[in-house]
Amino acid sequence: PPSSSFSPASCALCEAAPAGITDVEDLGKVLCANSADCPRSQTSPESLFKDPVLKIIADADVPHVCDGLPFTKYMLAGAIAGMVEHVAMFPVDTIKTRMQADPALINRGAGNFNHYTSVPSAVRQILRTEGPRGMYRGVSAMALGAGPAHAVYFAAYEKSKQILMGPGKTTVDPAVAAVSGALATVAADGVMLPMDVVKQRLQLPGSTHKGVWDCMSQIAKEEGLRPFFRSYRTTVLMNVPYTVVHFSVYEKAKQFLGHAHGLGADADLDHLEESISTHLLAGGSAGALAAAITNPLDVVKTRQQTECVKTCAKKLEHANNVYRCLTHIAAKEGYTALLKGIGPRVMFHTPAAAICWTTYESLKSYLA
Repeated sequence: PPSSSFSPASCALCEAAPAGITDVEDLGKVLCANSADCPRSQTSPESLFKDPVLKIIADADVPHVCDGLPFTKYMLAGAIAGMVEHVAMFPVDTIKTRMQADPALINRGAGNFNHYTSVPSAVRQILRTEGPRGMYRGVSAMALGAGPAHAVYFAAYEKSKQILMGPGKTTVDPAVAAVSGALATVAADGVMLPMDVVKQRLQLPGSTHKGVWDCMSQIAKEEGLRPFFRSYRTTVLMNVPYTVVHFSVYEKAKQFLGHAHGLGADADLDHLEESISTHLLAGGSAGALAAAITNPLDVVKTRQQTECVKTCAKKLEHANNVYRCLTHIAAKEGYTALLKGIGPRVMFHTPAAAICWTTYESLKSYLA
């Protein structure tokens, strides 16, 4: 909340000296020297934070605050939301990785790539040959990476949104949400990528790595540090449009749901921030659409992260270039190969986005 020592020098609108402001509650009682002409004289506490000028004044001495929260709390909410999202949906991510990986790698580890052509057959194969634990190989790497990455992601998103929206606005424009999301993902991908590489190596059938640290040390010893960031360009090329679509659809869906509940176009949607169903519907629809559109680049990313120097030296000449990797996959396996894993990818991101946004917004409300 604003400081109790708040004491502006003059009326924000007519620049006349205010009368007896000692704390934030007095803002609702202020009568300036020109009270007959100044609409600020009628300001009530309830309307204070809907008034852009008074909101700026009230927040003037509160550093690093957006929507009433310091950014450390945005980072905490984002970190927890990211871990909950990825751990809850990890089995679906394992299926997606195996469907998108090079068939040669799958055949070498599991005997027959045909077992991973659909979600039901993949589930049967994993449970039959590896048991339930096979669904969760690499989950610790995901948890280690998702927390810090999502902390950066949501903090960068909120800060970018705050800057781009400008003072006094409560309704987020889809373009602002898109740009903010794109900036956030560029920052977060660099944090997430090393653990994402480890996670996917552990998810492959027949993986000989004993765990996260064993996998990291073997990659560093045999291939150097480059594999941890080989797919960064692909990841950014995939996640920027993914995030643009995701955040735009999410914010627009919240506004649409607001209209469906009878709110006006300029409503601040504050009470919808408390609605779990709103975030489930908006987040889920945003995640599904964004996941489907960016699936070809996700196939390229999976190939780049799972192909290693020791076993796939001949293929690495294609792996370092996004376009060459796309054309190589299409030429060798057909264009339909670029749609591999689209089912589990949409299955993952629809509930995952809903879980993530619901957890994030709920934690924001709890921490406020």
